[in-house]
Amino acid sequence: MKKLKFVVCSALCLMLALSTTLFFGCGKRDYNKINFNEVTHSIFYAPFYAAINLGYFKDEGLTINLTNGGGSDVSMTALLSGSADMILAGPETVVYTDQEGISDQPMVFGQLTQTDGSFIVSKKGASFSIQDLVNEEIIGGRAGGMPAMTLQYAIENAGLSIGTGEGEVNLNTKVAFNAIAYEFENSSANFCTLFEPNATNLVASNPDKYHIVGAVADLVDTHIPYTCFIAKSSYLQKHDDVAEKFLKAVRRAYLYLKDCYENNHLRDGANALIKSFDGMTLDDLEVAIEAYYRIDAFSHDMIMSRQSLQTLLDITENAGMLNGNSNYEKIINTEIASRLA
Repeated sequence: MKKLKFVVCSALCLMLALSTTLFFGCGKRDYNKINFNEVTHSIFYAPFYAAINLGYFKDEGLTINLTNGGGSDVSMTALLSGSADMILAGPETVVYTDQEGISDQPMVFGQLTQTDGSFIVSKKGASFSIQDLVNEEIIGGRAGGMPAMTLQYAIENAGLSIGTGEGEVNLNTKVAFNAIAYEFENSSANFCTLFEPNATNLVASNPDKYHIVGAVADLVDTHIPYTCFIAKSSYLQKHDDVAEKFLKAVRRAYLYLKDCYENNHLRDGANALIKSFDGMTLDDLEVAIEAYYRIDAFSHDMIMSRQSLQTLLDITENAGMLNGNSNYEKIINTEIASRLA
């Protein structure tokens, strides 16, 4: 497979589009009420949830109707069908749609994270180096998704080979993103990658068996445009004021959590997130916030640069998912985020 199979998704798009037409067909649409689809629910996207819980979207006159895709391909399908106005997903999906020739091209209009946000979980004890993956299986998510592609990039940059032979790393890319923890618990694999809160929740379920031993970000020596806010080009043309208010609220929350981290007010940051993470304690959330700010996970200005796009293309090409380049101006909108600087 060289690209995400949007041909397969087209049937889903049609069904979703029909249901969306029925839902919005009567009456005038209020575009300050944003139908928003997230690729997964993770503390990795902390500023977004803090903006909801602290009332920053409300301050901008916005209401967020939040749904979960459980994978970037599903989230992009929601956007293409019209059931979502905006999505939070990996920017590789925008590159895929560009190279598939999708009409009304989806565009990145704000970058939320700038590195991999997954953590390596081990069944083999608390110590770890990347060499420990040799002759082991690590579950890295779905082929074509940023978690799997970034992990492959890190493994190969360390001089290791991926495969099932002696002296190689068995990178399992056949597991759906939201099924990794279950598969890890019920398989012989000794390693997997998980985002928060899944990593902490798994370790808490059996701390003698499972250990968080590192962050994939620590294995990669460059910033990566990992998760971005995406909307159709037509939406951004007609409702750029809504998109600007949206980014303004998220950036305000990013700065709030950054202040909590830098001034050791992590409990305040945890309180800003607790409503979005049932089952997690304030202590757990403090640990996660500290971990993500430690690895400099969040984009400082929300602008996706040309260099970031090139890094993304390098990672996707290394994974054998794409051939050729994409036009920066066609798939990246920097104007809206630039207004916040």
